[in-house]
Amino acid sequence: MLATNVKTVYKAFGLTIVSVIPIPELPKLNVPPEAFDVVIEKKDLTKIWLEKAEPNRNFLVKENYCLFQIPNTAIYLVEDGKNVFFTPIEGSSDDQIRLFLLGTCMGAILMQRKILPLHGSAVAIDGKAFAIVGDSGAGKSTLASALLSKGYQLLSDDLIPITLSEENIPIVTPAYPQQKLWLESLDQFGMVSDQYRPIFDRETKFAVPVPSQFAGDSLPLAGVFELIKSDSETIEVRAIQKLERFYTLYKHTYRNFFINKFGLIDWHFSTCAKMVNKIELYQLLRPSNRFTAHDLTECILNIIKKES
Repeated sequence: MLATNVKTVYKAFGLTIVSVIPIPELPKLNVPPEAFDVVIEKKDLTKIWLEKAEPNRNFLVKENYCLFQIPNTAIYLVEDGKNVFFTPIEGSSDDQIRLFLLGTCMGAILMQRKILPLHGSAVAIDGKAFAIVGDSGAGKSTLASALLSKGYQLLSDDLIPITLSEENIPIVTPAYPQQKLWLESLDQFGMVSDQYRPIFDRETKFAVPVPSQFAGDSLPLAGVFELIKSDSETIEVRAIQKLERFYTLYKHTYRNFFINKFGLIDWHFSTCAKMVNKIELYQLLRPSNRFTAHDLTECILNIIKKES
């Protein structure tokens, strides 16, 4: 565990983050540590966990408070949209700990700050942001990577931060310049896995830095594509209409069980209500028996061209 008293300042999700643990995935900032939005610190949470945790549950969530334990990794506490504390569990690695700092902890931070976190990848195409959402294993990052191979830029992978402008236009803020890709995807793109770091305990999934293909500016969200694996032999496209749009946004909100626990049901519904008439939403059903990322890319680009 490399947590020290030396604090490093990073920029991600539109936030200035000060951390006692090195986070190499994030771009560094040369500003005083006092100027920050979020602080990540090491703290002994063992007593708090023993006192407050409920039997057979790894999460304790209430308004502005998220305490959770990842077995064999760490205990984490996220408070007030600005404080992240962690207690490493013996035998854990920095890679393990960072995975949840950048995932669940940042998802909680964003929601506590009333920034809507969608679970997926976001890509910048012709000055607008397009989100790719879907269940785990649907191929979100792979499809985003195929779009990057066409010259477009990544805004976010895994966590998509969305805010509303004064005109209620949904805006996607860049996260950080990294993708997570399975070995199969690397092979399809002609990328050599030896050049990338495996994501902890997932030996066939790798962290892929993309600094030269990262969009550094916030962009308006123009569309959401829900990627679904199917038994069909061909790609099928369906526009998502009316109330189903709300369900799609709710389903693919990152750690959506936080919404009720944080007391944010009204906020989430209001935010989604302001979004649904400003964006287009589509389902893309893709064959599960073959690699379809390049075909899906052409499909998405054709839809965008038609809409514009």
